[in-house]
Amino acid sequence: MNADVVLAAKDGCRRSLARTLSALENNTLDIVNALSIIGEINSDNSNDSSWRIMAITGAPGVGKSCFVDKIISQWASQGKKIALLAVDPSSSRTGGALLGDRVRLSVVDDRMLKDMVYVRSIATRKSSSSVPVVISDMAKLLLALGWNKVLVETVGAGQSEVRCAAIADRIVVVEGPARGDGIQAEKAGLLELADAVIVNKSDMVGARKHADEIKESFELGDGKSPPVLLTSALTGDGCQYASDVLLNLQSTGRSSKARWRERLLAGLEQKLLQNAQLESVLSSLASGSIDIDEALNKLNN
Repeated sequence: MNADVVLAAKDGCRRSLARTLSALENNTLDIVNALSIIGEINSDNSNDSSWRIMAITGAPGVGKSCFVDKIISQWASQGKKIALLAVDPSSSRTGGALLGDRVRLSVVDDRMLKDMVYVRSIATRKSSSSVPVVISDMAKLLLALGWNKVLVETVGAGQSEVRCAAIADRIVVVEGPARGDGIQAEKAGLLELADAVIVNKSDMVGARKHADEIKESFELGDGKSPPVLLTSALTGDGCQYASDVLLNLQSTGRSSKARWRERLLAGLEQKLLQNAQLESVLSSLASGSIDIDEALNKLNN
């Protein structure tokens, strides 16, 4: 990619920013080269007390997008530049993705805040999880270009969501009423990594009971319990308080080991997906001319 496009993105050109992110996504630009062009050093702030990348995750239908819209509006109105990377699942049959997250975001239409907010939809493509490995590079680039915070809204597809631990400084799980008791929520696997839990749709019956059950399940476990907050993205109840808590959210330390495990797995997956022999090896596997051990040996050479 032409370095002028990356520099134009640094100067605030939205079209150049989109092209630069697409180049990262399509593997025609390396993050190390991109950061060197704009004069930034690739650094990791995992041990920093503040956060730069926050993953918002949870099951479909709990109101993640509407809740994200509320907190982005709050933070942007406080003068913070917020970038949102919204992940959409790719069809395993056609390879296509809807990429329709902007439909639920009213903040992108707010003339007073539009310069403070950037939204990008990302397809999962070939990723084995619901959080593509390229998200990490995109987030690093956005931060280097001057965006204060990066939110990653995940697909909400179950236990594969744990991959968000590989990229995020903080993990926020959004729950909703009528999702079962606290034990059922714990079985989802994500709550054990959460730095905060949002029980959205507090205007509906059962929301407070569900929040209390989640709190009780945390109290029975080990480690620091994350805050459990009630909100309604529909009425706005609790959203201002939640945005203040999340903006200054501290890590519970619950996901430290999982974060490094997932970062290792994400790194290995990225190397695999970028291997020039991948497609030919897949074709050979499909035709039955090689077995899995031979395929791994080819990809390791």
